[in-house]
Amino acid sequence: MSKVVRTARDDGAPMRVLGLIPARGGSKGVPRKNICMVAGKPLLQYTAEAALRAQRLDRVVLSTYDKEIADVGRRCGVYVPFVRPDALAQDTTLMLPVVQHAIRMLDAAGDHFDAVCLLQPTNPLRRACDIDDAVAMLERTHADSVISFVEVSDSHPARMTYLTTDGRVIAPPFAETVEGQRRQDLPRVYLREGSIYLTRTPVIMERNSLRGDHCQAIVVSKERACNIDSTFDLFIAEQLLKRELGQGCA
Repeated sequence: MSKVVRTARDDGAPMRVLGLIPARGGSKGVPRKNICMVAGKPLLQYTAEAALRAQRLDRVVLSTYDKEIADVGRRCGVYVPFVRPDALAQDTTLMLPVVQHAIRMLDAAGDHFDAVCLLQPTNPLRRACDIDDAVAMLERTHADSVISFVEVSDSHPARMTYLTTDGRVIAPPFAETVEGQRRQDLPRVYLREGSIYLTRTPVIMERNSLRGDHCQAIVVSKERACNIDSTFDLFIAEQLLKRELGQGCA
């Protein structure tokens, strides 16, 4: 499949974008979550397929330390050029050093990228067009990053509260100005959704950030904002995926 090329670098060369899929083997909420079967496929496969269909990714790489996950990734057509070290495979491991490790490993092999699109396997409803739209936005806006968000509705932070140790309700400073305000009268707020983290490489490596100073938002519909952390999330994802498959969505 040919790649759509747009020039976005100062030297006029095409921007090179890495699609990076991070996948650990451990999971507390759903054991072996990243390769569990969902609507007939390993969960990882949905992200791999979207990444490989995207026109704006120059390479799709899987970062894992788990042999079984690596084998599943290869069967899905994803490149697995290195094994993630044990130090970056702990429950407490943050995402930034995982991304930096991948960049360093690929740089050492002579494979350099202007930006990295982090694609977590726990968001199976992501589409190839979401990835391509994010890259186009990064180029158009000259932002440091493009991250996906979903609008918050009934769980609006203005309706949240603090509780003391004895259960007393304390209103936070961001509470609704009038008790029982209509949702439509509250300011629109957005929650980081997780399916797209697209960041310029210098921001990641030199500023130690996946966001940077100038972050643009890709807004994902509530129906496709699915981040799997629990068995209930897994159930919901399976129903949504079955619906999409039935409708022939790509």
